[in-house]
Amino acid sequence: MAGLNPLRVLITGCGNIAGGFDEGRLPGYLPYTHAGAYGRDGRFNIAACIDPEDNRRGEFMSAWGVPLGFRSIEELSDSDRQFDVISICSPTACHAHDLEMALRLRPRLIFCEKPVTTSVADTEGLVAACGKANILLAVNYTRRWDPDISRLRATIQSGQWGELRSVIGIYNKGLLNNGSHMVDLLHLLVGPMEIVKVGRPVQDFFPDDPSVPVWLESAQGMPVHLACGHAEDYAVFELQLVFSQGVLSMEEGGMFWRERRVIDSDTFKGYRQLDGGLRRAGEYPHAMLQAVGNIYRAVRQAEQLASTGESALAAQRICAQIKLQMGG
Repeated sequence: MAGLNPLRVLITGCGNIAGGFDEGRLPGYLPYTHAGAYGRDGRFNIAACIDPEDNRRGEFMSAWGVPLGFRSIEELSDSDRQFDVISICSPTACHAHDLEMALRLRPRLIFCEKPVTTSVADTEGLVAACGKANILLAVNYTRRWDPDISRLRATIQSGQWGELRSVIGIYNKGLLNNGSHMVDLLHLLVGPMEIVKVGRPVQDFFPDDPSVPVWLESAQGMPVHLACGHAEDYAVFELQLVFSQGVLSMEEGGMFWRERRVIDSDTFKGYRQLDGGLRRAGEYPHAMLQAVGNIYRAVRQAEQLASTGESALAAQRICAQIKLQMGG
């Protein structure tokens, strides 16, 4: 593979997830954005970007050394410019349109922010269209590339912590916006789930996308409870896994993990309890670099993508079912 040219990238949408979160950070940082990860990886060349706001687009081009900028993806529809990878970083409401236009440019892979679209039907159509056109579709459910999550999945499967008794998740800022992240993560860890009960929606950020508490069950009947915080209070995305031999907790979205193991109680003879636990730094900051590495190998070496249109669609379908059943 030595001597291969960098993959040419088009980024549509020049906001925070495109590059803003990484702009102005010190050298050597672990990137959280598309542009930051492409640049740090070194096997990609951001050839062009799109944003309707001239100032923002200009700032992005200057920050990331992007030679070409356009106000809309339509400006490229009749050109002969070719891109290997197109990153969809525009607002969610724009995704369906931008994905349709991206398909016309025939890249080898599209890397789309989550959720794919606001509609299950639209997502189904676009996932099918990508498959028909033989264009790979990666969706940025970032924790599928988090090394801690990969190890956790192996831990569950090996029974290292014993039987998994239940899972409790806490999220806010919208069922589809952030809740789908949680559902997708749970699909990866515990497999398909059925809805048992849906609670009252919490209007905490998006008018058309409330956060919703829900009780789910795995195929084996294991309870999975999703609770809601309120986005106006603080950001929260945490997961607690209750095993027969202890409790593992993902804190601050994966920035930290806490491990608590079973010990004999010093206070109550014959009882067992959890110890005070060990808190360690997580590897979530590596996720975007892992993602673009997977993307590069998917294009160059046909490696399987960790997060696909199909896996994203499965999470969105659950979210749509929850919305149909929500009370209040």
